[in-house]
Amino acid sequence: MSVSEEFDEWARDGRDEGMEERHWHTAKHALSRMPVEEGETVLDLGCGSGYAGRALRETNDAARTYGLDASPEMARNARSYTDDPRSGFLNGDFEHLPFDDDSIDHCWSMEAFFYARDPDAVLEELTRVLRPGGTFYCAVNYWEESVHTHRWEDLVDVPMIRWTEREYRERFRAAGFHVAGQDRIPDTETELPPANEFPIEGFETREEMVERYREHGTLLTVGVVP
Repeated sequence: MSVSEEFDEWARDGRDEGMEERHWHTAKHALSRMPVEEGETVLDLGCGSGYAGRALRETNDAARTYGLDASPEMARNARSYTDDPRSGFLNGDFEHLPFDDDSIDHCWSMEAFFYARDPDAVLEELTRVLRPGGTFYCAVNYWEESVHTHRWEDLVDVPMIRWTEREYRERFRAAGFHVAGQDRIPDTETELPPANEFPIEGFETREEMVERYREHGTLLTVGVVP
């Protein structure tokens, strides 16, 4: 199944809003770090319900936000969740961005980058469309060191890349980014059941769930275009 087909199903089932609720636990902390200033343009890569772009318009007064998703249904849903004329939503693939060179100030991506067919090509495209000094905030919950997320491969019927933290830094640099930072943002809001309720939700022990949410959380890699 393609990424588009998989997430069209999610959108039709209303699971896009559920994704937003779960992602917000760590996304809000990463979004608050983005140096978006009034009048700037932001791209949300793999926008899902479009929550990130809406948040940046409301809190940072970005002049324009674009949400791009491989799923037509996701983009259609996101468009229906706002009447803001300065928030646009597009269907397209990450490797061929429909923007001019040096036309975007910042890019955000949450839980989407690892679905790219050619992640290196995506990074190269971003260095093309981002202006000098522009940033790419790439947030993922699925990566090599986050061992308790590896089972997602069996739950989502599409190919996924699983880089190490070091590979993220190396691939960013190879594409032309300066790596301004990388860290893990813990999820302190997901409720952890008591030990006597395990196994639960794919976790054998409470310690595994603590490690997944409180220690691994979300990996944030920040790239800056020189």
